[in-house]
Amino acid sequence: MALAAYKDLCMDASDAHAQARFWAPLLGWDPHPHDDGDACLRAGEAVEVWVNQVPEPVTAKNRVHIDVNAQALEPIVAAGATVLDSTSFAWTLMRDPDGQEFCVFLRPEGRPAGLYELGWDVTGDARAAHELAIWWGDLLGVEAVEDERGFSYIEDVPATPFESIAFAPVPEPKTAKNRIHLDVTTDDLDALMAAGATRLQAKGEDDIGWHVMSDPVGNEFCAFTPV
Repeated sequence: MALAAYKDLCMDASDAHAQARFWAPLLGWDPHPHDDGDACLRAGEAVEVWVNQVPEPVTAKNRVHIDVNAQALEPIVAAGATVLDSTSFAWTLMRDPDGQEFCVFLRPEGRPAGLYELGWDVTGDARAAHELAIWWGDLLGVEAVEDERGFSYIEDVPATPFESIAFAPVPEPKTAKNRIHLDVTTDDLDALMAAGATRLQAKGEDDIGWHVMSDPVGNEFCAFTPV
């Protein structure tokens, strides 16, 4: 049984309004700037991504990044992205105007443009990546799959606008707050913490309406509870 349900994505940005304008056409959603400096991306009335204004700039490679399907790179570059590597992989590594890495999979035919998956770096080896995939799979009620290419993934998570989350081993440690994180809902925060989550900030502190949490290896996420 799932301990939580997917709610939406959150993205930090130095300029939330500009970040929302960049990502909206790439993901196929509508940008909505807020008077407080934040923004969101909506599909109709549903919020898919919250874009939060933060004072700190990008200081490290994204631990969680967005992978997108696209038909061409030129419109993405024209919108302000930078190509970092277009030859080493089956995808193109890019940087958005805020300095955050993302990957573009060119799909000239057969697959719609938009959000494809989330890529998630895990410090350690393939076993460490698989263990974190298992943890998040148990949390969200799906099974983790260990791929023979050295990474693990979970897919078909209910209510997500992406196909999967791929957990890949990396040598470098986590050094900064993740600029992209998941929001989830749960009816049992105690069970979530018993499973290995840590509460970093309680609902109500500083007037926030959710609990700030971290997974067993320190990745931040937010848990929304009924009370």
